Amino acid sequence: MYSGGYTVTRFGATILDADELRLRSDEKALFRDVNPFGFILFARNIDTPDQVRALCGDLREAVGRDCPITIDQEGGRVQRLRGPQWREWLPPLEQVQGAGDRAAEVMYLRYRIIADELRALGIDSNCAPLVDVAGPDTHPFLQNRCYGFEADAVAEIGRAVADAHLDGGVLPVVKHIPGHGRAVVDSHLDLPVVDADPEDLSDTDFAPFRALNDLPLGMTAHLVYSRLGNGPATTSSTVMQIIREEIGFDGLIMTDDISMKALSGSLADIARGSLSAGCDVVLHCNGTFAERVATAEASGEMSETAQARAERALAARKTPDEVDIPALEAKLSAIMSGQDDV
Repeated sequence: MYSGGYTVTRFGATILDADELRLRSDEKALFRDVNPFGFILFARNIDTPDQVRALCGDLREAVGRDCPITIDQEGGRVQRLRGPQWREWLPPLEQVQGAGDRAAEVMYLRYRIIADELRALGIDSNCAPLVDVAGPDTHPFLQNRCYGFEADAVAEIGRAVADAHLDGGVLPVVKHIPGHGRAVVDSHLDLPVVDADPEDLSDTDFAPFRALNDLPLGMTAHLVYSRLGNGPATTSSTVMQIIREEIGFDGLIMTDDISMKALSGSLADIARGSLSAGCDVVLHCNGTFAERVATAEASGEMSETAQARAERALAARKTPDEVDIPALEAKLSAIMSGQDDV
């Protein structure tokens, strides 16, 4: 059982998860004391709409504020809300390719509907848009989650996806910054190494993130750019400097899940290394309760700069625009079936 030990005054520099459908007493005590910036939900936390709303209430009550709650609801393989209670979605790349030259419009409609689903449950953030530029050798874990093979098109669609979330009152998290598309292994299991020329990376992989550098939240990539240093991007001060200066992203940067096998070392060391490199907040998922405690204690409070970015991100939340969701669904279906004439 968690016995407490300290209380932070700023936001804790973590985003944490829960084990079950409702919070246990030890989780409530931990979250009260470490005050994580926010939370992330997984399939194990999802049962019914009423249950999800209650869990979101539990999480916000534990920290005593309207903290952000995020989820991975990309569609395709990566969606935590599934049928029959929620809509099932095509893999993003399949949807984009089926939409042809109306891909940005279609993806706006898709994610505006998703945003409405999320807000109805109390979830006000989503880990999208994913603007990694796919290549022919991109690992299957990622390729059909991408929006295309050309940087300009990916950036255009990514902007539409981000706008759909913001219009729906949901904070988008752009990922995997500064670009994961060249990875040929799954970073959940191994550390990808990319040996591309820095100029090529800047022109292609980094370009969609540069185009979306005004978004409030971003998530790192767990891979090594061998010509930009030896360490994973998440713990590389060199890569973080590129993100801040060359790409120009000044939003809140969270790590991808630090429990993924791409990273080595203790969770505490990875958390400290990520923050030292320049990340603002550590995302820890799918670990034991003891691992959550260790990650939160190692991460501590947000820096003053990170706190300011966090507050700017939260200020980007807005009341959703009023929309006719059935009309959006009908429009999306008509475009995808070729029955909607421009």
